[in-house]
Amino acid sequence: MGHYMLSYSVYSEAGGVGKTTLAANLAVAHARAGLDVLIVPLDPQDGDLSYLFDVDHDRTDSAVDTLVHHLVDRANGEFRDLIRSTEHGVDIVPEHNRLEDLGEALRKERDARSDFGESFPMWTQLQRVLREANVNRRYDVLIVDPPASSGPQLYNALDATRNLVLPIEPSGKGQASVSGLDDLVTNLEEQLEISIGVLAAVPNRVKGTRDQAAIIEEIEAQGFDVPVIFGDRTSLLEGCWRKKCSAFTYVTEHRDRRRDYEIDTLAKFDELARHLEATGDISAPNPPEPGSIEPDGAEVRV
Repeated sequence: MGHYMLSYSVYSEAGGVGKTTLAANLAVAHARAGLDVLIVPLDPQDGDLSYLFDVDHDRTDSAVDTLVHHLVDRANGEFRDLIRSTEHGVDIVPEHNRLEDLGEALRKERDARSDFGESFPMWTQLQRVLREANVNRRYDVLIVDPPASSGPQLYNALDATRNLVLPIEPSGKGQASVSGLDDLVTNLEEQLEISIGVLAAVPNRVKGTRDQAAIIEEIEAQGFDVPVIFGDRTSLLEGCWRKKCSAFTYVTEHRDRRRDYEIDTLAKFDELARHLEATGDISAPNPPEPGSIEPDGAEVRV
């Protein structure tokens, strides 16, 4: 039996549904339960995971080695040297502006190889890089955060993880994406010729209206797992971006008093992380009480 790693991409076709904050807080929820977590964000926009975890200082430096160098097999160093450690011991490969040109870089490499009769499959390069770096032996959880648009970042993310966590805003805007969830997954499977599991659909910014309840029922009727539902937590999540940290750290360090609804939100991140771990057959060594942020053993990582 080899070491088993839970891997998934947090993805939404619609922008602005809290994809990046969900990825960040799930990473921390896994880590504070004692699991080793690596995040590979692939979204070239500013205001991304690297910014949230405050590790995006080199994103414009053209002299540094980047993930893109590794993806086109032109690495200037070891993969492990790309990794930065953040709060709760979560590891991350910071985004670099080169990610914007990933498609072009992959195509150039493919064309150069084909001149010599070699093949260079453009969508499997992230999987190759992670495999060569023994990521599956070093980590318990891999989370990839691709951009909302289709393209090389998304395809590499899905090929490497084979699983999706889908944040959904059950609104008029999100309605189309909900009814198209099945089609979305089927289309991606056909394009990549792989099978993709959906580990969870996660309704976000739910205000409890009848329309929203109907949309959530529709998601479940399609056979998607809806383990938790998040209410509208705009001020908490805006606070995370302002202070560049997860919701766990924000509530612990930047709130003068505990707000029950915020503790409830943290508990849901914890519960969702446990659910995903269970679907991936991994068990966290010391899961805290959901939402607990007292500085006891569960919160402190050595």
